[in-house]
Amino acid sequence: MRDGDEARGHLWYGPQPDVAGDSGYPDAPPRMGFFTDTSVCIGCKACEVACKEWNAIPEDGLVLTGMSYDNTQSLGADTWRHVAFIEQRGPFGRPEPGVAHEDVDVFAAAARLGTDASSPGPGTTTPPPGQAPEGAPAVQIVPLSPDGRTELRWLMSSDVCKHCTHAACLDVCPTGALFRTEFGTVVVQEDICNGCGYCVPACPYGVIDQRKDDGRVWKCTLCYDRLGVGMEPACAKSCPTDSIQFGPLDELRERAHARVAQLHAAGATDARLYGESPDDGVGGDGAFFLLLDEPEVYGLPPDPVVTTRDLPDMWRHAALAAGTLLALALGSFARRPR
Repeated sequence: MRDGDEARGHLWYGPQPDVAGDSGYPDAPPRMGFFTDTSVCIGCKACEVACKEWNAIPEDGLVLTGMSYDNTQSLGADTWRHVAFIEQRGPFGRPEPGVAHEDVDVFAAAARLGTDASSPGPGTTTPPPGQAPEGAPAVQIVPLSPDGRTELRWLMSSDVCKHCTHAACLDVCPTGALFRTEFGTVVVQEDICNGCGYCVPACPYGVIDQRKDDGRVWKCTLCYDRLGVGMEPACAKSCPTDSIQFGPLDELRERAHARVAQLHAAGATDARLYGESPDDGVGGDGAFFLLLDEPEVYGLPPDPVVTTRDLPDMWRHAALAAGTLLALALGSFARRPR
């Protein structure tokens, strides 16, 4: 932290409650962001297509990786939304206490379809959620597979720029091509970018990238042009399952915590939030995620830290070293025989 920065509200790391205000927007609207619930992502890639169409992003290859249905592999200058496909095989979850189905004869049950009280006949409709048909046995629905049973599952997640609270890419940009908007997001102005590339290694997530044909950097803008006229980003608008949710960041965090509690109650104890906490190494992300496994499984760093966090100490140490060398040089010069 620089001297006097705490008093002015500018911090190098840690919680920053007023990101837009710190960037010069005294009457800024609420900070906006994304909450991506990977538990309901179906891997349709509608967000990738919508992002490319709205932002006129060039095509970046249609070659499958050979490892999954993923044809983009990672975020980059021409991939601002990337849908990851992770295939897993193993036991997932445990059964609800007292629930067992070993004594169920599925063939006999199929033969009784439409004839007994617990099976609706032709032309009937499905009962409302939470309401069983008359005569149906009282059973619990098991949300996850029983203990020890090996199953295949897909983990799908639509990745995007995190729009960090403390954005190292913005801090190291020498031309001002990167700037913080009034919505708290981070945007690249391609007409100002000189292609120096300093921001590329500065990003702790490996999001920002240079385009090969001109060297300039590109990344998600959180559809800044759409936000300015009251529209939601194209990716969130196109998501058919509401896996990508857009809105004020504080509201999204509350919604995310409620969703995690819901999944834990259903037995999905591995559900966790990633990038939500203002106390993490980047001060919290403007785009955070609900994951069903460790972050590394999704290709995300487990404990990201803003890469410019230690710059003040580095400059102080460099100045101290330079002062020491200067003092030694002056001392040796003073001791030279006349």
